[in-house]
Amino acid sequence: MPPPSSPSNPPQPPPLPPSRPPTNGMARSSYKKGKQPKVFRVVRSVFRSFPIVKHALPVGRLPDGHRANCVTGTLYGFREGRVTLAIQENPKTLPIVILELELTTDVLQYEMSLGMVRIALECEKHLDKDKVKLLEEPSWTMFFNGKKGGLGVKRDATKNDLHIIELLRPVLMGAGVLPEKFDVEGTDGEVTYMRAHFDRVVGSKDSETLYMLSPDGNHGPELSIFFVRI
Repeated sequence: MPPPSSPSNPPQPPPLPPSRPPTNGMARSSYKKGKQPKVFRVVRSVFRSFPIVKHALPVGRLPDGHRANCVTGTLYGFREGRVTLAIQENPKTLPIVILELELTTDVLQYEMSLGMVRIALECEKHLDKDKVKLLEEPSWTMFFNGKKGGLGVKRDATKNDLHIIELLRPVLMGAGVLPEKFDVEGTDGEVTYMRAHFDRVVGSKDSETLYMLSPDGNHGPELSIFFVRI
């Protein structure tokens, strides 16, 4: 009687299909040799190089699982000028708040190229009769990456602010230089910007945090902005 035949090797699973380049416009420009870079590495690269935006085209997409507490944050300013932070419900609405930070654009750009950035804004509590919503506070003490860095001042939107917001209306997320120059004394007229989605976390009436979200929502924040009333 012939010996039993040895069992055949189990079938091997088919090979995984090759990974596709990222679909986000920002990430696609940095895609090389089939490797997908981390989104925030791309953001740092884009923020550092500031490509010229010649046409107002939509950039990026809303992160997966977009929630009601997700807001749009835009950091912009003239080269070597102060940074302005505009917070909107979405790119098509007027700003909820505009803060001018005692922080220059070139310093922010440099720190973003190195790694994580933490901006903490602190203000003093008021008497109960003088209650003010946290983001309506007029003045803040700013800490930049743990070091005291000056002030943050809430102000009304200027004509230039509204014009910049309108130019960026089609942009969901991205970084660059606006193609239009502005006639502002003491500047070269070029405005650099970085726009992203932020998860707005309200801890209490005296604390809120904005965590920058990646396009696919799978990576941790690279930029965080804390508002604290103490």
